[in-house]
Amino acid sequence: MGNDLLNPVELDKRNALRRLMRKRRRTLSHKQLTDAAHKLFQRVAPSKLFRFSRRIAFSMARQGEINPDLLLRTAQRRKKDCYLPVMSKVGEPRLHFRLFKKGQKLIRNNMGIPEPARTFTCKPFVLSLVLMPLVAFDIECNRLGMGKGYYDRTFAFSRRSVRQSPVLLGLAHECQRVEELGVASWDVPLNGVVTDEAWYQRISARK
Repeated sequence: MGNDLLNPVELDKRNALRRLMRKRRRTLSHKQLTDAAHKLFQRVAPSKLFRFSRRIAFSMARQGEINPDLLLRTAQRRKKDCYLPVMSKVGEPRLHFRLFKKGQKLIRNNMGIPEPARTFTCKPFVLSLVLMPLVAFDIECNRLGMGKGYYDRTFAFSRRSVRQSPVLLGLAHECQRVEELGVASWDVPLNGVVTDEAWYQRISARK
């Protein structure tokens, strides 16, 4: 898995789309970001998926990403086990998920992303729900990430073992939706994507 396995044309298209979508996010005003976070909360918080999920992985919003902080605080109040991703420091790029409690101190990794200090670590397949950041998505819930492959490597098992897989739910602004994304063999499809405007579900997941 990696950029070296993509042909140059497809790689250029993906990188151009990443630049475009990141620029779109950065142009959103503070009010637009705040409104989007509230709309996201109003869609996800009442859902059965969120209410009945016990172990939920979140991520800290950065660079204009839609902010799940209201959902995180609600989950903590409801005594759910909340986790944040931690990037592996050796070997292939993968994620570990550490328990994150209210008021716990976070430390920035070498990419500037806040991570919990060493606490209980949850295996990815034990999670109930994973709220995943993304750069772009299409209506079939294919996801374009930052290009490092952290989430795809971490949840590659979900393509083989649906029964033990958590629900993978992408979070995005509506302006990050595109008509169609090219899919690589290693891309892990999402079960759905929630934006400030809609809840999309992968067609194959509806059956």
